[in-house]
Amino acid sequence: MPAAPALLSSVDEVLARRAVRAVYQPIVDLDTGVVVAHEALARGPEGSALEAPDALFAAARAEGRVADLDRLCRQAAVDGARAAGLGPDTTLFVNVEPSSLLAASDADGGVRLVELEDAGLRVLVEVTERALTADPGPLLATIARARAAGLSIAVDDFGAEDAALALLPFIAPDVIKLDLSLIQDRPSADVARWVSAALAEAERSGATILAEGIETPAHLARARALGARLGQGWHLGRPGPLPLAAERPRPPSTWQPSATPPHAGPDSPHRLVTARRPARTSTKPMLIALSHHLEARAGALSGPGVVMSAFQHVRNLTPDTRRRYAELVGRCAFVAAFGEDLTSSPVPGLRTAPLAAGDPLLGEWSVVVVGPHEAAALVAQDLGDAGPEDERRFTYAVTHDRALVVAAAHALIARL
Repeated sequence: MPAAPALLSSVDEVLARRAVRAVYQPIVDLDTGVVVAHEALARGPEGSALEAPDALFAAARAEGRVADLDRLCRQAAVDGARAAGLGPDTTLFVNVEPSSLLAASDADGGVRLVELEDAGLRVLVEVTERALTADPGPLLATIARARAAGLSIAVDDFGAEDAALALLPFIAPDVIKLDLSLIQDRPSADVARWVSAALAEAERSGATILAEGIETPAHLARARALGARLGQGWHLGRPGPLPLAAERPRPPSTWQPSATPPHAGPDSPHRLVTARRPARTSTKPMLIALSHHLEARAGALSGPGVVMSAFQHVRNLTPDTRRRYAELVGRCAFVAAFGEDLTSSPVPGLRTAPLAAGDPLLGEWSVVVVGPHEAAALVAQDLGDAGPEDERRFTYAVTHDRALVVAAAHALIARL
């Protein structure tokens, strides 16, 4: 069959013949040595130029077929797990390509992961922070829908991109997968920065830390030292077929994904915060000073941060405000602005969202800052005063409660 690989040299042919298979790498509880999960890894036609997943997805991007290929890979992962009799005592990790989510977004900004939601398996979906920075609204809607369907969430490659440090609380993963560089590289201040952020998030939410790339006993020792509960890598098991149910040992399950999802709350930061914190009344100059203070804190965060601000109307993005936000774009991982008639970005790199008529955010003035270890929010409601600008009054609240700040940020980021 020497001609077969050449025949399946295009993604269109691979898709037409459904010539994708899954191999599975074990994930081990480092405390007990028990295999508690398997990660499904896609493979193209054996012996062809598209067998390796990197080559397969690169070709799919070139041909505009990533969403179709990703869907086929998810189905292959589920089919293989069912055929092997994978039971509810073992979790199946399945990767989801970010661009696939965005391509399949529906009118509500989300997409059903049908292959996974209806699989009858304990499934954990792996996403990357790239999806959140690309188009956060659809991703967060998809994550919420996936959780409602009983799926769990992992953030993959934590340690590869700086944006992940700030964006981690928005995904609120059940599992944080430490990038193999954190396990295999020498200890450094940069490694400590990532590990500290992962441990902090795990302590806050109950997320589990998983170490990738464990290929030697030294890597295993490092993973334990960094606080990993789970591990995967060639030292623990190579990718291959799933053993059939009758051939798999069935020790007691020692782990299952469990974390606290972010608080959904009302769709208005002001309503959300003032439901739990007292509101005060102030004129505009004090709120300007508080806004500038939070923006300055964002620029001085100990790691990459997220800044989101609601300005009511595009006219409130004055030249001075644009200058400040241009500086924030250069220092922070993600900066966004919301306002009426804000149809294009007045600052390169600033994410923007226009507010529709009737949106409660039209009457609010908010500045929300989230970093790896810091969080603060100013939320204000316009009381509708006429007269001099400096005499306009607002009810407002300031909070540094991280969970409340992240919830307020969710109310904003969902509009992007």
